[in-house]
Amino acid sequence: MNVTLTVNGETRSAEVPPETTLLVFLREYLNLTGAKTGCDIGDCGACTVILDGKAVNACLMLAAQADGRDVITIEGLATREGLHPLQKVFEETGALQCGFCGPGVILSAKALLDENPAPSKQEIRNALAGNLCRCTGYVKMIDGIQEVAETMRSVPTPALPAASKGEQKHG
Repeated sequence: MNVTLTVNGETRSAEVPPETTLLVFLREYLNLTGAKTGCDIGDCGACTVILDGKAVNACLMLAAQADGRDVITIEGLATREGLHPLQKVFEETGALQCGFCGPGVILSAKALLDENPAPSKQEIRNALAGNLCRCTGYVKMIDGIQEVAETMRSVPTPALPAASKGEQKHG
């Protein structure tokens, strides 16, 4: 079957067997290997991506279920100008050690901050609850996420021009 997604802002398609998970689609068909294969049963969060604004376990979703939808992977966060603030703070503070859980944790944090720009420590803990990390105690992660939230709230967002009728998103 043909699956077409918008991945990191770019339309991507591939012909895949119906049983192909979103994780396999991303890793094997699109060569986006940031989402990791961990437990393969949705317990560890290593495969977390953002689907239509929500953090999801890519190992539990069929690629066909994501057809026509918007996916953000860890590869889509950094720009030519530099790392996303979450990536940068995790690097600067040593919030990650081996890095295996990093993409999933960072994307879970991004989904949280996109929905709630001023989360409490408990809300951050809840958002990260599906991400297992064997190397850290999560303290630096939580502190880093709070730091990014505070910084992002203090930076004014430029006003965007109104979209013309032909540019409006439908969803």
